[in-house]
Amino acid sequence: MGSHASMRAVCALLHRFSNGASSKCSIYSFPLSKCGFVNGNVLSSISSSTSWVTLFEVKRGSFQVRTLRTFPPVCMGRRSSKIAGRKEAQDAKKAKLYSRMGKEVVSAVKKGGPSPISNTLLAAVLEKFKELDVPKEILERNIKRASEKGQEAYIEKIYEVYGYGGVSMVVEVLTDKINRSVAAVRGVVKDYGGKMADPGSVMFKFRRVRVVNIKETNVDKDQLLDIALDAGAEDVIEPPVYEDDTDEDRSESYYKIVSSAENYAAILSKLREEGINFETDNGSELLPITTIEVDDEAMDLNKQLMSKLLELDDVDAVYIDQK
Repeated sequence: MGSHASMRAVCALLHRFSNGASSKCSIYSFPLSKCGFVNGNVLSSISSSTSWVTLFEVKRGSFQVRTLRTFPPVCMGRRSSKIAGRKEAQDAKKAKLYSRMGKEVVSAVKKGGPSPISNTLLAAVLEKFKELDVPKEILERNIKRASEKGQEAYIEKIYEVYGYGGVSMVVEVLTDKINRSVAAVRGVVKDYGGKMADPGSVMFKFRRVRVVNIKETNVDKDQLLDIALDAGAEDVIEPPVYEDDTDEDRSESYYKIVSSAENYAAILSKLREEGINFETDNGSELLPITTIEVDDEAMDLNKQLMSKLLELDDVDAVYIDQK
């Protein structure tokens, strides 16, 4: 761990002990499954739920203490916590998508040739290009690239990482040089204060789902919920709200429609039918099963570690279980 990262980690620890854990804003989801919870020693059970309000019966032992009526809250300040959903992050995500799709084309062509008629793997990749509206020139450029001398097929790898504050990260890699990719990932993790985790020690904390990202400004919240329910979505995750958000911030905030693989195509079709634009992405993400709350300093350090990992050419995505 570098001296700079070490000092910042010590500062984060001192800050936590001196000020206590500050409250964080998680990503709130619309109550499609009508559920909720209260942490700590106070027990809770669901009383009822409306479209946007959830009721909790909070009990201590066998005595009911009070009923809580909750709304999606507004987070106070916390501009530094905007790890995802802003313009820079979305631009980087789109660039990573195009890079990954190009790699998939190269691998498919290397394995079965450049004709989608005889190469079923390439045909599947082409269908994915069409589904996600990936530019045609990326396809053509990488078919040509696959025939170049010395170009190897790409291999998928997963690296698991511990960040600051007890959070876990999953680093997805698609590379034609495994030794290069692992050395690059290890180097960044070491330089920015993380720790490589043993295989399997982090992955169980996440679940893979199909996801459709939609700009908050492109759709009405109630309309989106109705469409998602009709198309068979599992959940709709609402973007976090910050007190100091500007119109520009809102223009780069995204809803996430979470779906099973079986209903994914139907959801895309329904969105197109309703004239709702969705973000071009790979359609698959790892979502944390539970999230971990950390202080401001640890949050910023994790953001920096994630950003540096995403700058690596071989890295296609980084997922984190931080709130």
